[in-house]
Amino acid sequence: MTYRAPIKDMLFVMKELAGIDELTKLPPLEDAGIETAQAVLKECAKFNEEVVAPLNFEGDRNPSYFKGGDVVATPGFKEAFKQFGEGGWQGLQHPTEFGGQALPKLIFAACAEMLHSANLSFGLCPLLTDGAIEAILTAGSDEQKEKYLPNMLAGTWTGSMNLTEPQAGSDLALVRTRAEPEADGSFKIFGTKVFITWGEHDMAENIVHLVLARAAGAPEGVKGISLFIVPKFLVNADGSLGERNDVHCVSIEHKLGIKASPTCVLQFGDHGGATGYLVGEENRGLEYMFIMMNAARFSVGVQGIGVAERAYQKAVAYARERVQSRPVDGSMSKAAPIIHHPDVRRMLMTMRAYTEGCRALALVAASAHDAARASPDPKTRAYNQAFYEFMVPLVKGYSTEMSLEVASLGVQVHGGMGFIEETGAAQYLRDSKILTIYEGTTAIQANDFVGRKTARDAGNTARAIAYQIQATEQALAKSFEEDAQAFAKRLGAARAAFLGAVDFISNSAKSNPNAAFAGSVPYLMLAGNVIAGWQMGRALLVSLDRIAEGEDQSFHKTKVATARFYGDHILSKAPGMRESIVEGAAGALALSVDEF
Repeated sequence: MTYRAPIKDMLFVMKELAGIDELTKLPPLEDAGIETAQAVLKECAKFNEEVVAPLNFEGDRNPSYFKGGDVVATPGFKEAFKQFGEGGWQGLQHPTEFGGQALPKLIFAACAEMLHSANLSFGLCPLLTDGAIEAILTAGSDEQKEKYLPNMLAGTWTGSMNLTEPQAGSDLALVRTRAEPEADGSFKIFGTKVFITWGEHDMAENIVHLVLARAAGAPEGVKGISLFIVPKFLVNADGSLGERNDVHCVSIEHKLGIKASPTCVLQFGDHGGATGYLVGEENRGLEYMFIMMNAARFSVGVQGIGVAERAYQKAVAYARERVQSRPVDGSMSKAAPIIHHPDVRRMLMTMRAYTEGCRALALVAASAHDAARASPDPKTRAYNQAFYEFMVPLVKGYSTEMSLEVASLGVQVHGGMGFIEETGAAQYLRDSKILTIYEGTTAIQANDFVGRKTARDAGNTARAIAYQIQATEQALAKSFEEDAQAFAKRLGAARAAFLGAVDFISNSAKSNPNAAFAGSVPYLMLAGNVIAGWQMGRALLVSLDRIAEGEDQSFHKTKVATARFYGDHILSKAPGMRESIVEGAAGALALSVDEF
């Protein structure tokens, strides 16, 4: 089955839900309208469909391998990555002064979905490079920007994030990698980093490692962490590559999924110390690293949408071909393709509705990010920034958990053949599992969502969003169309459930933190469900109007049907989710530690 990028749905969301026409009224984005988006997405689809997607299954069968300190990528990856760089895809959203195209995150996010649909393992290398670029852009010196960014944006150098250590997973206060100052202003870095995605490979000329370490005399805990650039090859004054730095891969992990993406153990300083350069100020490393992590968390959510789309396409193709049993309604006198069976259609609609809902969620969030940066009005910038920050844990947490469910349904649609590796459906299930874990597990996203995004402002941002949801709900209720009225009922019940959870979380986070955090993941999933459902309701309204106008009847009728399904089968879960959040703590905390 060949991957086909869902360009039409992406452009629909950009125009009708994410407001690309409004973005183009802002001077920095005036050349990035729907026509530009269409042209970029068309070229991006061509590259990913023809070059990257065919390597996906090959990467699972013949993953990257470690040999004598070097990592060799899957056959075909190096050539594809060269084309990726030459096509300008690494610099899509980054400044023109360093060779980028400065396109809005809205367009970038759609392109990123295509890349990760085509090949999740391959797409991880550009994803980590994007994060490193963002950190250097934000906190790096002018000299560092000039030295590293042009080659990173060109795709000739890549980047990596080095946070985790054997004893320090999500708790970065335990970081032990140390940085000793040198007379020339550089540092010598000593330590071990684990789980470093694309930390060593043969696809690029250099790898720019962004490394968390403690400078000599730094305070204990997270307040004493600094960020350093540690290139694989040192860079000479003229920009040419110099000697190999003292950073080496000592092994790679053997994983459940994303097998073509090497997950490295990197050793710094075995031969006298790796040369590193301080980024920004000492002891502000965690602050700078969160710039990388927030960019990566959004992109991991987009990865989930990409995997879900690919799993859905594969399941639909199989369901059209696999013949088994007569339809239960007697419409055919002999065995038929399984897509005629009601439960198979239910599974396919679940996959489709989840994927489209999360795509809208992510692209609307990306648009808010663009408005927060480009708007000349301080209030507009502040509102959009608050909205985007609220959405990031939802895009990351809800979309990745969604992708796991969708990929599992994809295997189920295939039946026994889905359990056979040669079919390819199982790869999406194995690959999708990591998305709920790296760049902060779902629980970590939920803790952030409870503490920073809800309790910190007493639920005000959440309630402001609920107010906007109510406006959509009212517009749906006024429609004479039965689909709209039915969705309005579901959306109203979901909004009420969401507000009930917001009240509970904001009131309990300090007074009864165990109760609040016991419901943190259900609260995250409820919010993701409702806000994605809100976008599906907005889409339903637009498509009903387009149908009345006689525009692209087939597309808009399927959009209405998908939204209706989301309301009846997914949004309808919201009231029960609220009960588990508000009343579920007693059961979650009933057993003592010794009773497990």
